[in-house]
Amino acid sequence: MTILCVRFQLPPMYEAALPGLLGLLEEFTPVVQALPPDGALADLRGAERYFGRTALELAAMIRVRALALHGVDCVIGAGPGPMVARMALRYARPGLTRAVAGDEVRDFLAGRPVAALPGVGTRTARTLCEYGLDTLGRVAAAPLPTLQRLVGARAGRELHERANGVDRGRVVPNAVSRSLATERPFTRDELDPGRHRRALLSAAGELGARLRALGKVCRSLTLTVRYADLPHSRLLPHSRLLPHSRLRSSGGTPMSGGTPTATTRTRTLPEPTAHSAALTRAAYGLYEALGLQRARVRAIALRAEGLDPAEQASHQLTFDPVDEKVRRIEEVADRARAKFGPRAVMPGTLAA
Repeated sequence: MTILCVRFQLPPMYEAALPGLLGLLEEFTPVVQALPPDGALADLRGAERYFGRTALELAAMIRVRALALHGVDCVIGAGPGPMVARMALRYARPGLTRAVAGDEVRDFLAGRPVAALPGVGTRTARTLCEYGLDTLGRVAAAPLPTLQRLVGARAGRELHERANGVDRGRVVPNAVSRSLATERPFTRDELDPGRHRRALLSAAGELGARLRALGKVCRSLTLTVRYADLPHSRLLPHSRLLPHSRLRSSGGTPMSGGTPTATTRTRTLPEPTAHSAALTRAAYGLYEALGLQRARVRAIALRAEGLDPAEQASHQLTFDPVDEKVRRIEEVADRARAKFGPRAVMPGTLAA
């Protein structure tokens, strides 16, 4: 067990503490990959030899230091690779690391629903379940050509390998600063989709303004919806086709200690942008793709990722005068907000 997947139990609106917590992990290993808004992967292969301690002992030290120095508890999953560590995290609890040794991987995976495997979405899970491949053990035992006919050649090969415990992933060190995030918590658990969309509109507008102020554009957008309680408070599209246990696995990671569960989805934008209207359309698309039905939402967060200098980004020219007009209005609105405050100019929907 050399890979740790750590999720810090940060309260909403405290994502700014993540860089400091990543620095704590970097005291043990330089191979740390940020998983915003509240997690990270850490490769401890060198650290085990350097400190003369096992990954579990190092995980205990990380938890103690996070509590002592930052007042933040964490849940930790450990495994021989990033995929298994991420899956182990789902069954971890504060104060107890969920560890899966190399010789335990196949047994650990065998009984899990197929939707629990990272990278398996609702549509793929539904296709596999229709053919009786509803657990990773059954997928692992299925002939490779059968899986390739069902989900495609490349996807079938990767699915077969992962179900058999073959994890080719690596921890890639990155910088959390290559992203911008904002969160909109609700004063009470919110059922109204209209209010959800207003929160998305507000968050996308803020991200766009911040990106333009920094002279940056983003290449992808990530939506995180934090729920009030366990995953059964929301339903996925076509939920009648999947048993309840698979619905839980295909959503966010269950958290303990009263922390709301969450669903996170990422979409690559058609072109790098800092345009608020484009970010809003992408945010709406991510939200609608979740197919939420009377979900009690506690907070909605948006993250702009893959930041690049705006002067290096390309923009597809159009013959639509409305697009150019909207962009000019946006520039004027940015100047007004810079002079008179962030609420000087806002969409009429948010002013109500």
